[in-house]
Amino acid sequence: MPPAVQETVRALVELSPVLTELGRRFTRAGFEVHLVGGSVRDALLAAEHGAPRVPGDLDVTTDARPEQVLELLRGWAGSTWNTGIAFGTVGAEVSGVRLEITTYRADRYDRESRNPEVAWGTSLVDDLVRRDFTVNAMAVSLGPDRTVTDPFGGLGDLIRRRLRTPGSAVDSFADDPLRMLRAVRFVAQLGLVPVDEVVEAMTAMSAELARITAERVQVELSKTLLQDAPRAALELFVATGLADVVLPEVAALRMEIDEHHQHKDVYAHSLTVLDQAIALEKADPSAESPDLVLRLAALLHDIGKPATRQHLPRGRVSFHHHEVVGAKLARKRLTALRYPKDVVEAVSRLTFLHLRFHGYGGGEWTDSAVRRYVTDAGDLLPRLHKLVRSDSTTRNRKRAAALSATYDSLEQRIAELSAAEDLARVRPDLDGNAIMELLGVGPGPEVGRAWRFLKELRLERGPLERDEAERELRAWWSTQA
Repeated sequence: MPPAVQETVRALVELSPVLTELGRRFTRAGFEVHLVGGSVRDALLAAEHGAPRVPGDLDVTTDARPEQVLELLRGWAGSTWNTGIAFGTVGAEVSGVRLEITTYRADRYDRESRNPEVAWGTSLVDDLVRRDFTVNAMAVSLGPDRTVTDPFGGLGDLIRRRLRTPGSAVDSFADDPLRMLRAVRFVAQLGLVPVDEVVEAMTAMSAELARITAERVQVELSKTLLQDAPRAALELFVATGLADVVLPEVAALRMEIDEHHQHKDVYAHSLTVLDQAIALEKADPSAESPDLVLRLAALLHDIGKPATRQHLPRGRVSFHHHEVVGAKLARKRLTALRYPKDVVEAVSRLTFLHLRFHGYGGGEWTDSAVRRYVTDAGDLLPRLHKLVRSDSTTRNRKRAAALSATYDSLEQRIAELSAAEDLARVRPDLDGNAIMELLGVGPGPEVGRAWRFLKELRLERGPLERDEAERELRAWWSTQA
């Protein structure tokens, strides 16, 4: 490692009083202790951009055993936790800084599960060689010498934006297949490009990902999607076959284009929609960003197309009701990946609604159509606006401008109607008690049917005076006998 870089890393340690004191405590007790892994990597990246800083959460490794670590932290750390102690990790919080301190390990894997057979290591290099990638296999001593250890060329790989494993990529991924998804994430998060050996191993071993629990897969997928520019990572995800295991519906979007080029490459289109949705999300100061729901919806909005594709005369292609099929597929897949129920339902709903705008053509939107659009979207309306606008990927400038102008007019109609009515809470003009009193019925299904009738009436005609609402309800009730 170049002397200038070593000095930079050493200086970074000095920026943290917590690391300095940690080094003193362990060194006085006769133990080695090192800042390691992603903490060193991120510190180097920060220094590269002229803003040296120590990351907030710190990974530390030591030759002290867990019980010795706990003793050294006693009376100094604000709190400690031992949820990972079976794997040699002690967690601690000191002056607002979170530490994970792990004993050197030289684990062995049964290669049937992801769980290692924990074995204590005897040296720092033993510990570093078992890590996932070279950029995470660098360490800086917290002892007085501040020695920088980089046995596998992690710094050079970081500078060259190259992703390699410390040892054989096949062996690394066989030990822990989740590392293949971490490789995908690091493409998005760090802008790294995997070397051929890594890509070849990922492609050959993609089926091994089935060994990993859905919850862990979901976490890595979400982390990838939440990066600033996930497209290159997703392309690697699909090209290596990992998507066939995790999100086969996305891989299936790579449909052949007919010889007349009458329809788009749906896979490339979906990635472009994701790019455009992220851009709109970032440009909206009132929006949540990064927005996992919007990004999942952008990626998955067309997954119903392969199942609904029909070839028509003159080389035309149709995908009738792909939004209905896609909503069901999105719900099923995201549930299988253990996404929270609210995320599943929101993405499914956006997928179902993403074509609603096109159903109205380019004409003037009626008040009724505007109310239904807003009511059906509910609190997803701001996301639906972004998804629909992002879904326009035509290269025809005139058509793109026309679509944008048409959607501008819809948003204007929504604003105008919202000023006159409370579109966010469209409810019947009579509540349940008033319905029961007017119809002379008690609680039951009749009240629900009457409520739905009044809700439809409200959507169609807007707010009604009470007398008018009562007349309409009586007239409807007389037809229900």
